[in-house]
Amino acid sequence: MSDLKTRFEAAVANSKNLNERPDNATLLKIYALYKQATTGDNADKKPGFGDMVGRAKWDAWNGCKGTSSDDAMQQYVDLIESLS
Repeated sequence: MSDLKTRFEAAVANSKNLNERPDNATLLKIYALYKQATTGDNADKKPGFGDMVGRAKWDAWNGCKGTSSDDAMQQYVDLIESLS
């Protein structure tokens, strides 16, 4: 297992134990980077107007389109470290 993958998994664990809850924009960034790192580009259908949370998550993830899995992992690790 690569060093980046190990640090990513540690950051995922640390994300559940942050000192304070991040704001919604930061939470969406965390979600988007996690999805991009673990799943890749968003291929899901965009949720309808009635699902505002799902739509915000979809938009955030779709904003990472084209980012490699390794780049997304590194950005995720950096973001979680900056919040810890």
